[in-house]
Amino acid sequence: MKHRTLFGTAASAVLLACTGVVSAQSYDAPPPPAAARPLAIAAPSEQALPNGLRVVVARREGVPLVTATLVVLSGSELDPPQLSGLASLTAELLTQGTRRHTAPQLAAAAEALGGSLESGSGWSQSLVSITVTTPKLGAALGLVAEVTREPTFAQEEIDRLRTQTLDGLKVAYSNPGTLAGLAAVRMAYGSGAWGHPASGTPASLPRLRRDDLVALHRATYRPDRAVLILTGDIAPAAALGLARAHFGSWKSPTEPAPTPPPAPTLADGPAVAVIDMATAGQAGVALALPLPARRGTDRATGAVLNTVLGNGYSSRLNLEIRIKRGLSYGAGSQIEARRENGLFSASVQTKNESAAEVVQLLNGEIDRIMQTPVPADELAARKATLIGGFSRSVETTAGLASAIRGLVVTGRSPAELKTQIATLEAVSAEDVQRYAAANLGPAGRRIAVAGVAARFAPALAAQAPGLVTVPQAELDLERPSGLKRE
Repeated sequence: MKHRTLFGTAASAVLLACTGVVSAQSYDAPPPPAAARPLAIAAPSEQALPNGLRVVVARREGVPLVTATLVVLSGSELDPPQLSGLASLTAELLTQGTRRHTAPQLAAAAEALGGSLESGSGWSQSLVSITVTTPKLGAALGLVAEVTREPTFAQEEIDRLRTQTLDGLKVAYSNPGTLAGLAAVRMAYGSGAWGHPASGTPASLPRLRRDDLVALHRATYRPDRAVLILTGDIAPAAALGLARAHFGSWKSPTEPAPTPPPAPTLADGPAVAVIDMATAGQAGVALALPLPARRGTDRATGAVLNTVLGNGYSSRLNLEIRIKRGLSYGAGSQIEARRENGLFSASVQTKNESAAEVVQLLNGEIDRIMQTPVPADELAARKATLIGGFSRSVETTAGLASAIRGLVVTGRSPAELKTQIATLEAVSAEDVQRYAAANLGPAGRRIAVAGVAARFAPALAAQAPGLVTVPQAELDLERPSGLKRE
């Protein structure tokens, strides 16, 4: 009989013993996760200009790089009815021309500094960002200030970006996974502030006019609703001086900032919907479940729960659906944190014929984490994965800026960055089960399946008798009630 060791054979074990090296682990017993390393970074500092602009600095000496991110604390939730995509289009056009420079000139100026201007928006946020060496930071902040404060929204740039976005939507809407994901969110939140597609729809984008972009920019891009985040080799005093030089003259409009929409409630309507895509080669399965605004340690508990359930190769959803059954190349979940609420979502792409089975497995894994505590060894391994991923993400200046942005956008103090690892480590199996039982119940789940309905709808109807079926050509993601165009 052969005895397996770390090196595979008994002879190797003898060799190791003779040299004084002892193998204590076999291939069948993976090493336990090591203790998390402390985050070697000072807590970010925060200052403010007289105009209300917050300046957050996370200093990291040693490498002369700085990432500068200007965040405006509003985004797609302010899109008016029937104008989905307005905030997204506005943010993307910031870098496409100002009163002083054309889009190619801005790109060339950023490239000359060794960086690239990026802009975009999401829920509760719109931003401009650039990473440069420390000596170039002043010039880079000049570009950030210019594109934020002086965009022209030239009609030719609007038309170009609109056409490009519409072309992208044609491709995206042909993907069952994308279409199922959009429909599931719409089913969870309705057609209002939080349920419409942030990037717009084929119907909404042609409605957007230059006056709409100018009005949104004037109302929301203002210093009293903005945060300048600087991460890297920059001292707080120097950062405040640069912020004052480039943003000190920025004035807010006399009108008050738009009031954010209230936190959403679960929309009425079917719990399960089928989007019939007659020619789809596969089926996309998506689940969306609204979460309340997370306070205190609930944020960390939700992150650990999600890592156990669907974040990573060794998560339960991937193990059950991909590894054990071979029904997909990948299954996963995420929790998207927003200022007023959160969203748990899960997605799987599979064969049309196995879509109903995947829905059953998805619900089953969520039920299991509600009903049974996570075993200690599994919890330790998944927390190690989560903490390790976080630690690696903040090793770069851009990753550090993104982590701080996540805190400020959700109304948290940047100082929480310093304690994030300890808070994650403190989450227990009982915490995870409690959070799941309180927030992931069947009543809140909304599931959309996009694919060839004839191949899975009958089996799915046995699980969800009240499901509705919508032909792809009749899907309307902006309709006030329901999914089907009238």
